[in-house]
Amino acid sequence: MSIMFRKLGILIKSIEKNNIREKVRCASTLPQLSSEKYNIKRKQFSNVESTDVNYFKRILGEERVLTEETDVMPYNIDWIKNCRGQSSVVLKPKSTEEVSNILKYCNERRLAVCPQGGNTGLVGGSVPVFDEIIINFTLMNKVISLDEISGALICESGCILENLDNYVRDRNLIMPLDLGAKGTCQIGGNASTNAGGLRLLRYGNLHGSILGIEAVKADGTVIDCLKALKKDNTGYHLKHLFIGSEGTLGVITKVAVHCPALPKAVTLGFFGVENFENILQLYRSAKTSLGEILSAFEMADFEAINTTVKNLKLPNPIADYPFYVLVETHGSDEGHDSEKLSRFLSKEMDSGLILDGTVTSEPAKIQTIWNLRESIAGAGLVQGYMFKYDVSLPLRNYYDLVPQLRTKLNGRASVVFGYGHVGDGNIHINVIVPEYTKEICSLLEPYIFEEVSKFNGSISAEHGIGFRKPHFIHYSKDPSALQLMKDLKQLMDPNGILNPYKVLPDM
Repeated sequence: MSIMFRKLGILIKSIEKNNIREKVRCASTLPQLSSEKYNIKRKQFSNVESTDVNYFKRILGEERVLTEETDVMPYNIDWIKNCRGQSSVVLKPKSTEEVSNILKYCNERRLAVCPQGGNTGLVGGSVPVFDEIIINFTLMNKVISLDEISGALICESGCILENLDNYVRDRNLIMPLDLGAKGTCQIGGNASTNAGGLRLLRYGNLHGSILGIEAVKADGTVIDCLKALKKDNTGYHLKHLFIGSEGTLGVITKVAVHCPALPKAVTLGFFGVENFENILQLYRSAKTSLGEILSAFEMADFEAINTTVKNLKLPNPIADYPFYVLVETHGSDEGHDSEKLSRFLSKEMDSGLILDGTVTSEPAKIQTIWNLRESIAGAGLVQGYMFKYDVSLPLRNYYDLVPQLRTKLNGRASVVFGYGHVGDGNIHINVIVPEYTKEICSLLEPYIFEEVSKFNGSISAEHGIGFRKPHFIHYSKDPSALQLMKDLKQLMDPNGILNPYKVLPDM
């Protein structure tokens, strides 16, 4: 890929992304307070007083302590405008030392805190519920080092994922993680939620990609596990305590991540398919035909793609079909890889598994197709209130819940659709209704989680438990595992100040 083409692709992506965000932003009104909407009672934390604000201003400076209501409000609301907190203070540290001082003080005063990265989460984990102090990591955005031989990148937790990807691409490397929210989400938030994303099939999850972590405990103690080694088998692997803990055991301040080599060739196929059974057969064939170059195998049903085309006016490069499959390859020889993907397309069109399709290696066309897939999550917000579910299921049951929900809701929803990462069993199920009602919510929850449990699935595949799912976590974790989680929480955060009301049910 030439530098000129890559920059063209980035420019197109930036323009499209800004247009989509503006449409989504204008589509929603101020959400109801989470505490009222979900009938949550405030825990026995101290109230923020003027003396507390003055202390924070002394250690951070006036400009990095936000207290004006209009300044604080955006940090109180999650991206999909489902949850809304009541914080009156936002802190913006620039160093681990400042984070340590903040947490030590808050722990002694029993002031609850809410760590916040790019605030792109979908389960309310990154915004407060009541008046927790928001610690926003936007200003901790430095790249500390990059070993271009081993691919070990060390950076602060507030670095935006897309910025990191651009940084390492200029040095012939690639971030192992790719998300639709990459232009906003931060690597610390990615790690704390164990984000999955579009490249997991090829590069694995963050438990494997993250080499080391620096984190701060509730009492201000800095835990330094930042060694950037592929192998370090000395004692307990403490970094894994913080990956996926959503800021409830400690606050991640630095990350060491392994960056694979930048693929010399990227090829993308977009196909129309008749039914989900054919998608499974196609996936089996893709693993055999494309082998080591297969990096992504995504699916979306007609309603998912049509909602995006209709609400965001994005182009669909092929005609309307019941299902769509997106296949991407990462390799070292564009001609070889393109030929393999084209041969795969031709073979499966002859077999009838693919009804129509297109294959491209052109950066701008690749980005246009990916933009269609990555914009699904935001497209539904334009149309009304969206219930979003992120679950893992055995592939044979991967799509079962979508038609079940359409039948169960019996016309009460504007649209129900499914899309996701077939390669790792993660499906996203979206239910769009004109407005939130407890009646619709009661039809969906806990029904969806009960069905997932029957299939031995997981109620959270990559977005975490956050605020929305603690009382459903028992559908995926047995009592012994939950008790150990609670024991760890008690040990590491005995006053419970770190991201309260999240992940674990009330102790």
